[in-house]
Formats: sequence, structure tokens, C-alpha cells
Amino acid sequence: MKERLKSCAVRPPWHRNPSLRAWVATVLWLVLPAAVVNAELPAPDLSYELTKLDAPIPAPDFTLEDMDGKRHSLSDYRGKVIMLNFWATWCPPCRREIPSMESIYRDLGKSGFLVLAVNEFEEPDHVFAYTGQLSVFPTFPILFDRDSAVSQAYKVKGLPTTVLIDTQGRIVYRAVGGRDFDHPEVRKTVRELLASD
Repeated sequence: MKERLKSCAVRPPWHRNPSLRAWVATVLWLVLPAAVVNAELPAPDLSYELTKLDAPIPAPDFTLEDMDGKRHSLSDYRGKVIMLNFWATWCPPCRREIPSMESIYRDLGKSGFLVLAVNEFEEPDHVFAYTGQLSVFPTFPILFDRDSAVSQAYKVKGLPTTVLIDTQGRIVYRAVGGRDFDHPEVRKTVRELLASD
């Protein structure tokens, strides 16, 4: 009876073929990790914490073009509180934080707050198509740092990286990684910078 049960057991076709068995193992070894990485897992909540610098440092000036070819210089916005965000379309946390940047910009923009999003290396047409796929279309300026010179001046080591610049043109806060900029604590920090003019 045991022998009969053994013979009735369903076995995969590669069970008796060592070379086929090795091929299947190789395919599984290559495919399964990619499937796990690409699985739709819920993303963790974005942090809202900003790191305050021990002492404010002057923000390096720069001039970059936006999607329409208009030139923007950081020095043109002296007197405003600026959220300077370095990002790229291939960066998932960048995509996640853009709606929160748009929300805080819409609410505090008339109070002297500005968001400047500095895209790294990419072409305006590509970025324009990308922004059209977002849940919220950004109305703040998107600037293009094609040779990464501005990124290097700000010592950006990873994307996204964000700095908050006060009304005197000094970097006072920094964040590396995705953030929820719509969080009450971030809004409080921006309002305090706006009030400290």
C-alpha cells in the first residue's frame, strides 16, 4: 500500500532530470528575488523630521532654468523662506513627497514661502511627462541641474535631499530622504522662519 501511495504522488517533471532540475533552480534563484522586490508592499510612512544645523551656513547662490527656459537665481528670492529640494523621477520617495510639498506651498506661498525643486540630470520633456502622472501637479518651480553642479555645491549625497533656507539666505535645516512636508511640525518650523524676519 505504501508503495502504491508513493507511485501516486505527483512529482514535478524535473524531479529525475538533474540538468533540468539545476536549470529550474537557477531560474527560481534569479526570478524570485526580483518578484519579492517588485511586490506591491505598503510603503512606510514618510518621516517629518528635519535636522537643524548647529549653526546656519550661507546657501550657495545658483542660476538654473525651469521647464519653460526661464532663469531662476536663488539670490532673486532673498527675503523668502525657501524649501530647496533635490530630486529625480526615478526616485520613489521623491514621488511620494511631491504632493506634500505642493500642499505646503499652496498654503504658505502667499506668506513668503517658496519651494524650488531641483531635478538632477533629466530632460524637461521627460520631467513634464512624469509630473502629469502625479496625483497632484506641482505649481512650484522645477529647475534643471543637468551637470549636477548645484547638487555638488550643496553636498547632496542622496535623493531626495531638502534644505530649508531662511530669509537671510542661510541653510538652517536639512533632510535626507523622503519627508511629509505637510505635517504640522514642518508647517510650524516654516512659520517660525517666516516670523523671524
